[in-house]
Amino acid sequence: MRTSRIRTAALAAVTAALALGLTACGGDGDSKAAGGDNATGAASRPASDGDSKGGAKQATSGADTKADARSATASDGSAEVASKDAATAAQQCIGDEMLVTAVHRFAGQQGDHLLVTASNQGTKPCWVTSFPAVKLGDDGLELPHSKKDNPGGDKRITLQPGGKAYSAVNLFDYGSGHQTAQSLAIALRGTDGHQSPYYSVVMKGGSQQFSWNEADVLNWNTEKPYDF
Repeated sequence: MRTSRIRTAALAAVTAALALGLTACGGDGDSKAAGGDNATGAASRPASDGDSKGGAKQATSGADTKADARSATASDGSAEVASKDAATAAQQCIGDEMLVTAVHRFAGQQGDHLLVTASNQGTKPCWVTSFPAVKLGDDGLELPHSKKDNPGGDKRITLQPGGKAYSAVNLFDYGSGHQTAQSLAIALRGTDGHQSPYYSVVMKGGSQQFSWNEADVLNWNTEKPYDF
């Protein structure tokens, strides 16, 4: 009996020792697993840093894009300034380099007028402004500016070689007491209102004679007035 008890006690001791050994091994495995998780977390940090660098690259790229946009804008602005400089460099048109003609339109009808066309016959751009000074026939009086004209007559109109500008002499014929002529003379004005010398205008068309009791003049324009 005593031998059996001793063996039983010995087996119980061995079993307890084995349990303690297994418990210790299990604890080390959990610790290593936790350590492994921590190692994985540390390894993911450089990836986060990489994202930050990527974000910085994107921001730099955005800045480059804005810089390119600013460069493009500057380029366009320079082109515009160059165009304005070219217009500023043009000289005032002078009579020797201009061909000015007149055509009588709507004779005896509402809208009766002389269409005046000025063409740049020179080799360089030149400009006209305001309205031409006009004298009809032998009448020494200079015609006034039309009160019904559109605003903007103080602007320069640059004519390239062969380019044209248009004005009109409005004729108001009341049927009696009028004046009659077949010719006219014009003078170009500067921006200060100063006039160049008068010179004769070439009359064209079949109805060259015109009559008027009153008359006035329109500003130079790039389009024909009364172009119905």
